[in-house]
Amino acid sequence: MPAPALPAALVDLSDAEFQELDELLAATPEPLLAMDAVMLDGYLCGLLVQPMLIAPQQWLPWVFDAEGRSLPEAGDQVAHERARALTLRRHTALNRALLDDAWFHPLILEDADEADDDADDAAALNAVSRALLPWVAGFQDACARFPALLELDDPAVAPALARLFRHLPAETDEERELIATLDRELPLATLDDAIEELVAAVADLADLTRDTRYRVDTVRREAPKVGRNDPCPCGSGRKYKQCHGSA
Repeated sequence: MPAPALPAALVDLSDAEFQELDELLAATPEPLLAMDAVMLDGYLCGLLVQPMLIAPQQWLPWVFDAEGRSLPEAGDQVAHERARALTLRRHTALNRALLDDAWFHPLILEDADEADDDADDAAALNAVSRALLPWVAGFQDACARFPALLELDDPAVAPALARLFRHLPAETDEERELIATLDRELPLATLDDAIEELVAAVADLADLTRDTRYRVDTVRREAPKVGRNDPCPCGSGRKYKQCHGSA
């Protein structure tokens, strides 16, 4: 007997929907400056590995504007709501993939030779890092806006972050030395190798913070109590009793 189909809200985006989302974000009216779909994908993963659950109303404004401003009244509200719905679906799908499989498929532009070739900083990177730069920049943006992960007192966090941030332009001698060390000890010969290592680093961070993330949500007495038949607050789409409530 085939497995029951997932509700539409839990189904990951198709290629056509990723393209639609990218176009909707690009059409965000000025003066707002929205992310593109690739940066958004990294941003969502940066949110999901934080040591606490972050509500959509906290992180969604930054998707549509680098300053967190609201859509102008004259803006296309229907298009905005569609972009918002697609973003939330991708967030849920990524969370489910990390919880169920400790793996996911990042949205990466695979033509490394064309990725940001004209940017001065990107030009200093190798072709593999140039391809991953927009995604990792989104991840870094989430960490900058919600810095709890960076402040976490766990010696395993910094090495995992370094495996991602090696694809960003180095700004200090220390960063250049760290990247050189990673290139020697963990070389990435192809883009496929680099994507696999990127996913593994994110999965490692999700695993490092999982207990803290859900424990924080559980012990905060001011938060509403989650019923056993309510949706699990982790965003998996399953009932709490079938997900983290079964622990």
